[in-house]
Amino acid sequence: MSIAYLGRESLRQLKNMRSMVFTLAVPLVMLIAFGGTFGGRGQVDAVTHLPWIVVTTIQVAAYGGMMAALSQAFGIVTERSIGWNRQLRVTPLSGTGYLVSKMVAALALALVSIVVIIGVSLALYHPELSAGSWLLAALGIWCGVIPFALLGILIGQFAKPEFAQPLFMAVFMGMAVLGGLWIPLQIFPVWVANVAKAVPSYWLNRVGQLGALQSGDALTPALVLAAWTVALGALIVWRYRRDAARG
Repeated sequence: MSIAYLGRESLRQLKNMRSMVFTLAVPLVMLIAFGGTFGGRGQVDAVTHLPWIVVTTIQVAAYGGMMAALSQAFGIVTERSIGWNRQLRVTPLSGTGYLVSKMVAALALALVSIVVIIGVSLALYHPELSAGSWLLAALGIWCGVIPFALLGILIGQFAKPEFAQPLFMAVFMGMAVLGGLWIPLQIFPVWVANVAKAVPSYWLNRVGQLGALQSGDALTPALVLAAWTVALGALIVWRYRRDAARG
């Protein structure tokens, strides 16, 4: 039953047009706005030495993937508010199966967002980067959104319906700014950049850049993202067991 529910939940998420539009509209507007301004001028980023449009596409793809993964919180909040999760506990579906289904659905949405954003950038701006580099960049970003999928699940487990939207926006906006997905961190004070290195969004952006470069230290971002994944996974299991004991 866990496998069947996993497939149905993923398909349901992908068929939710409102959710798909929500997770694609803002990133695509950002890509067109920034890419249309500088995309055809051939500038090279001084920090990464990648074409500016490539850097922008990676940032927007990371932004879109992160948004798609975190948006899982809203569905979980709704299900908790109507008692759906309690109903599932009296079925053969295991708690692990339920949580994994949310994780897989979040990653499926994130993958669609990442692929669409990179595809639109390639169609509009023809950035100079090999297919292998794009593939590695996309794969790196997709793997990097795993802790954000878990964070979305955790928010869904804690938040009440009336507080879900503000909490989501606070977490999402904070992660986007500290990750350098909106504004380059170089313009902030040094202490902000140091704080940013402790949050997963910074390394989500970085792992995409490393994939595009096909070189650099990939161990550090992998370790940081893995640490966030383990910590958030432990919190989710604790919270789910606590809810199950109450219900």
